[in-house]
Amino acid sequence: MSEEIKKNNYSADSIQALEGMEHVRMRPSMYIGDVGVRGLHHLVYEVVDNSIDEAMGGHCDTIGVAINEDGSVTVEDNGRGIPVDLHKKEGVSALEVVMTKIGAGGKFDKDSYKVSGGLHGVGVSVVNALSVHMKSTVFRDGKIYEQEYERGKAVYPVKQVGETDKRGTRQTFYPDNTIFTQTTEFSYDTLSARMRELSYLNKGITITFTDKREVDDKGEFKVEVFHSDEGLKEYIRYLDGNREPIISHVISMDHEKGEIPVEVALIYNTSYTENIFSYVNNINTHEGGTHLQGFRSGLTRTLKKYADASGMLDKLKFEIAGDDFREGLTAIISVKVQEPQFEGQTKTKLGNREVVSPVSQAVGEMLENYLEENPNDARIIIQKVILAAQARHAAKKAREMVQRKTVMGGGGLPGKLSDCSEQDPARCEVYLVEGDSAGGTAKQGRDRAFQAILPLRGKILNVEKAMHHKVFENEEIRNIFTALGVTVGTAEDSKALNLEKLRYHKVIIMCDADVDGSHISTLILTFFFRFMKELIEEGHVYIAAPPLYLVKKGNKKEYAWNDVQRDQANERMGGSAAIQRYKGLGEMNAEQLWETTMDPSFRTLRQVNIDSLAEADRVFSMLMGDEVPPRREFIEKNAVYANIDA
Repeated sequence: MSEEIKKNNYSADSIQALEGMEHVRMRPSMYIGDVGVRGLHHLVYEVVDNSIDEAMGGHCDTIGVAINEDGSVTVEDNGRGIPVDLHKKEGVSALEVVMTKIGAGGKFDKDSYKVSGGLHGVGVSVVNALSVHMKSTVFRDGKIYEQEYERGKAVYPVKQVGETDKRGTRQTFYPDNTIFTQTTEFSYDTLSARMRELSYLNKGITITFTDKREVDDKGEFKVEVFHSDEGLKEYIRYLDGNREPIISHVISMDHEKGEIPVEVALIYNTSYTENIFSYVNNINTHEGGTHLQGFRSGLTRTLKKYADASGMLDKLKFEIAGDDFREGLTAIISVKVQEPQFEGQTKTKLGNREVVSPVSQAVGEMLENYLEENPNDARIIIQKVILAAQARHAAKKAREMVQRKTVMGGGGLPGKLSDCSEQDPARCEVYLVEGDSAGGTAKQGRDRAFQAILPLRGKILNVEKAMHHKVFENEEIRNIFTALGVTVGTAEDSKALNLEKLRYHKVIIMCDADVDGSHISTLILTFFFRFMKELIEEGHVYIAAPPLYLVKKGNKKEYAWNDVQRDQANERMGGSAAIQRYKGLGEMNAEQLWETTMDPSFRTLRQVNIDSLAEADRVFSMLMGDEVPPRREFIEKNAVYANIDA
């Protein structure tokens, strides 16, 4: 058989079973990260990855994803269909091998897939093992094949159930609620963001996402269709839609360099933040890696060379740093690597050294051509770099002031901070409280052993619109840095956060349950996202949930967090209860604040996490930026209690 025929002959022989599945149900977190909300959604990503891999190989251009009425998920593509013929080694259909053996699949056969999006090769078999029920339907060679499974085990052998002119694979699975005990309910917004991201990363593919749990007045399901003809170029426009660009075009390129497909898009805007998102085989590499190193190298080298030649740096009294070239930059790097090697704490840092040079060269050539062809834009970019360098020097001085005041052996804490007596950070928590009045109540109501209180005066600085040195000069922000005990800026990375001396492992934002309180919470979250992202990523940031109502009748009392709970409590008390609407934390006494919002045995804390860095960046820039219409639309869509104040 010729090499060409072998490459295109996707059959049972392409499927390699690497190992068994004994430990998947026993230790699911080893395979999908956790069994909470993130792990639940990872199941969908694993199934969709199979369809994307077919698309990356040129065998598929349409993918459908649906959340069904019963809470299950269906993913269907028009690819080649999983092989169903007999697998020689296993003695059963190749479909059954793929579905019931961990690490089995065509991705391990280089003749079947050149590159693959699966991060650890765990694949659809893990989804099957963690589902109470799953059904595979294959449309292949004019026939329809089917097999069902319960908790990873086949219910019956693969069977032919009909004929068709379709081709592809359909997978439907029901997550096992004995594994996912927190929730088995899928978030539309979380899945929608990932499907949108995949459509930009794989231009030309159409992904239709349907939520059959939601029906409109016309009896139609909620549907979104994602398709991109320009790929990352369109993605940049989407992410930066709420920022003001300073150059006329998105700078982009898409070609193979050293047998590694490299796609890059970037633009400069008026903001003071750097937003770079990197991907390997569609995997978001949050920790960066060698492809990001190559991008930064190519960008800095090329812009520095142009700036030196232009003479614009001649009067500058200090050196330009790498950070200066990236202020106000939004960029996306996507590479395809046949055998990616991942490292880092979350295994999302690319380690392949051979990627650095191709990415650096590709970025250098792209920028060199653009700067030569667009001299006005080139001058604007270099002017932005010079301003960034000047601001960096000012920020360094302000940052050093913060770090001098940061806790050193227990001294130098902010005067407003009421600290706790516990010394172990893992047992300590600090409440960032809106206003001195509520802060005073919280100090009286807290458990002094492990709960610290830091009152914040009004609304902190909107860091989305502020230069970095202004951020570090702001008193409220300096107090947060000092109270937490963390420092920002290292010799290697001037924006890196040092969490080693973090004094509290729970940082709790506690604001009024009204529009102003929500605005203050968002300002604080924006500050954390832009300057202390690691704090969120390590799971240290929480939002307290104070009640909206106290329902009282005689000796009976109940707290309510929404109108429905209020009405239900009133009904339980006979319908004539006294209802108090809390306009703010200050209206509660210390005992009430403790028993509703601060007592660990009763309170509700919402942990802040980031499903998608790119989507989080877009939302924060939209909420805290200058553009009013998108902010108004977002608030109207998402706020339960909101007076629209643009």
